[in-house]
Amino acid sequence: MYKLLTKVQSPADLKEMPMEALDALSREIRTFLVENIPKTGGHLASNLGVVELTLALHRTFSVPRDKLIWDVGHQSYVHKLLTGRREKFTSLRQFGGLSGFPKCSESVYDCADTGHSSTAISTALGYAAARDLQGGEGESIAVVGDASFSGGLSMEALNHIAHCNHKVIVVLNDNQMSIGQVVGGFSQYLNKIRTRSSYYTVKRETSDFLHRIPFLGKPTVHVIKKIKRFLRYCVTPGVVFEKLGCRYLGPVDGHNIRQLCDTFSEAARIPQSVLVHVITTKGKGYPPAEEAPSRFHAVSPAGSTAESCSARFGKTVLDLGQTHERLVAISPSTPDASGLGAFMEKFPARFFDTGIAEAHAATFAAGLARGGLIPVLSVYSSFLQRAYDSLVHDIALSNLHVVLAVDRAGLVGRDGETHQGIFDLSFLTHIPNMAVLAPSDLHTLEEMLRYAVEKHTGPIAVRYPRGNMPPLSGPPFVYGKAAILRTGQHITLVTQGRMTHTALAAADLLAEKGISATVLDLRTAKPMDKDTVLEAARKTGAVITLEDNTAPGGIGQQLAAMLAGIGCRILTRAFPDTFIQQGTVEELMALYKMDAQSLAADAERMLKA
Repeated sequence: MYKLLTKVQSPADLKEMPMEALDALSREIRTFLVENIPKTGGHLASNLGVVELTLALHRTFSVPRDKLIWDVGHQSYVHKLLTGRREKFTSLRQFGGLSGFPKCSESVYDCADTGHSSTAISTALGYAAARDLQGGEGESIAVVGDASFSGGLSMEALNHIAHCNHKVIVVLNDNQMSIGQVVGGFSQYLNKIRTRSSYYTVKRETSDFLHRIPFLGKPTVHVIKKIKRFLRYCVTPGVVFEKLGCRYLGPVDGHNIRQLCDTFSEAARIPQSVLVHVITTKGKGYPPAEEAPSRFHAVSPAGSTAESCSARFGKTVLDLGQTHERLVAISPSTPDASGLGAFMEKFPARFFDTGIAEAHAATFAAGLARGGLIPVLSVYSSFLQRAYDSLVHDIALSNLHVVLAVDRAGLVGRDGETHQGIFDLSFLTHIPNMAVLAPSDLHTLEEMLRYAVEKHTGPIAVRYPRGNMPPLSGPPFVYGKAAILRTGQHITLVTQGRMTHTALAAADLLAEKGISATVLDLRTAKPMDKDTVLEAARKTGAVITLEDNTAPGGIGQQLAAMLAGIGCRILTRAFPDTFIQQGTVEELMALYKMDAQSLAADAERMLKA
C-alpha cells in the first residue's frame, strides 16, 4: 500500500527519488497519517499541512549536519516518518513509545526538544552563532508557524538577527491557523503579503524573459535589480523582514515541492539570514480537516464522552457573564479548547484572544482589572509558566482581582514532558497575595469559579485537570476551609483536586484491612486550612499527602514543615524532581506510586513501622 514510503529509511533516500515521485510520496504520507493518528491520538491537521514542506526541507538540506528546528513541534510527524521512525509510529504518544514532539534523545535528526511555541528562531540563532564561532558548517533552519511567529520570543529573536551576522533560515509556515484562528496585527500583515503574491509572479516571469534576450538581457536585469531594491521598500510588504536583517523570499506555494526546493536552494546560496514565507493549508488532503482545521488540530482515541472540566468552566463563565457585565474573558489562542467559545460568541466585545502571548495576556488582564473590570484568564498550566513574571510583577504585587483558570493542571498524559502541568502549585502558592483553589469534581469547580468572580478581591487561581472528574459527595465549598470527606482513627490522607478520588479509593482498600483513614480535601491550597490539618494529624499521628504536582515546593513539603513540631509521622507523595514522560495518566500514576494501591500500601507500611 505504501510502495514509496516503505523505501524511505532516511532523508538520503529522498535525494535519490525523481521529483515527480515525491508528489506520489506525499499522497502516501497523508493516507498514512489519516489512518494511524486516530489510533494513538495526536495532531492531525497541522501535520497534513506540512507534508510537501517537510519533504522539500529534507530533499534540499542534510540533517543533522544542517540543523532543523521545529517550532512547537507537534507538526513533526512527517519528519519522524522520513527519519527512520515509521515502524515505531504505532507507539506514538504511548508510554515508552515515540514522542509526539521532537526529542533529541529519540533521534539524531531531532535538533531540539520543542513543545511550546515561539522558541525555534532563538534556538536556530544560537546554533548559528555556535557554528560560526567554532568554524563549523551547515545551515541553521527554524520552521515557525504564523501563530507562533507573533509570540514575543519570536519577535525578540528577529530583533537579535538584525543585530548580528550569524545566518539563519527562517521558514514561516503560514496556514492562518493556530489551535484556533490566528489573530492580531501580524496576521493582518501576512494577509497583505498573501493578497499581493502576484507581485512575485510578475517578478519571476520578467526576470526569466529578460535573461533570454541576447547581449542586453543580463545588463538590463542588473539595472532592474537596483531599481527593484528601491521599489521593494515602496511596494513590498515583506520589507519589514528585510529591515530586521532577513532577505525575504515568497510567498511560496507550500504544496509545490519543486517550487519549495528551488526556493530553499536559493535561500542556502544567500550569505545573510533569510525568511522564506510558505503558504500552506492546515489539514491539506483530508476534506474534514480542511473544512474544520480547529476540530482536527488534535484527535484523540475513542474515550469518555463525559463533560470535561474545560466545558464546565466555559458554561460557568458564560452564565456569570449574563449577570456580571464587568466580567471579561481572555484566552491566549485557545478559546474553543479551553471552553470559552460560547462566551466569545455571546459577548464578542468582552472576549479577548491575545494570540500566543501568555505574558502579555496576564499583564493585559492586570490592566483590565485596574480599569475596573473582572478579567478571567484561561490558560493551560504548562503555558502559564511563560507568564510567571507578569503574575508576580503586574498582578500579585498590586493585589489585583484577576481570576486565573488554570486548565490542564497536573498530568496531561500523552503529550509528555513539555505539557505536564505539574509545576503550578509550586510556583503559584509561593507568590504573595495569590490564592490557589483546586476542585475535586465539576460541581466544586463551578462553586469555586463563582466565588472567585463574585466574592474574592485579589488574584486567585483555580486549577483543574484535563478531561473529566467524577462527582463527589462533600460539603459546599468554603474559601480557606478543607473538606473532611472521611473520618478515621489510624491515618490521615491529605490531598486536593482530582487526587481526592485516589485518596478515597485508598481509604476503601485500607478499610478492608481494618484500617480507618481520615481523608481531607484541602480545596484551598493557599491559604491552607492549617487548623483542620493539625487537628487530624494530632488525632491519628500519621499523615500522607498526595498531590498532582512536583514534590519540590509542593503541598507536601509545606505540610511537612508545618507538622514537624508536633511529633507526627508524615510521608509526601508527589512527582519527583524530574520531567515526566508520556503515557496515560493511569500508567504514570502507577509508575510513580501515586495510585490508590500504592497509597494504601504506603499507609500499611507506615503504620507497621
